[in-house]
Amino acid sequence: MTDTPVQHERRSRQRFDFQIPVSLRVEGSDREEPAFTQDLSARGAFLHTDCVVDVGAAVELTLLMPSEITLAESMRVRCRGKVLRVARRDAIQNKIGLAIELLSYQYLPEKQAASQFSSDFERISLLHEHALAEDPPPSPLRRN
Repeated sequence: MTDTPVQHERRSRQRFDFQIPVSLRVEGSDREEPAFTQDLSARGAFLHTDCVVDVGAAVELTLLMPSEITLAESMRVRCRGKVLRVARRDAIQNKIGLAIELLSYQYLPEKQAASQFSSDFERISLLHEHALAEDPPPSPLRRN
């Protein structure tokens, strides 16, 4: 019988195994690098990338945060954080692993939702213009 040493979990938040695409930007650079998460929590992430980053570096991540973490709907967010640990390239994917502490969030509007709102606004405005002119609204099936 072998005894496995007991390891205590040091994380204060539950981690979720999500492989989510991420846009990674190191502070002081305008260049965004592709990355993907291995796991994610409200206060941290471990991700894989080709980007070489030093421990302590300030980074910015942009991703679609899943509903399991937001406790609402999935949202696009920009997170600022710092690199706590850098793991060597793994032999299978040849990627660098980064452990990142997330320090702040900025919720970003969805591009699709914004364009849908604009489209709805234009359509409703046209209906109101026609109602004010006492003309019947245009048929949705007929184009002028």
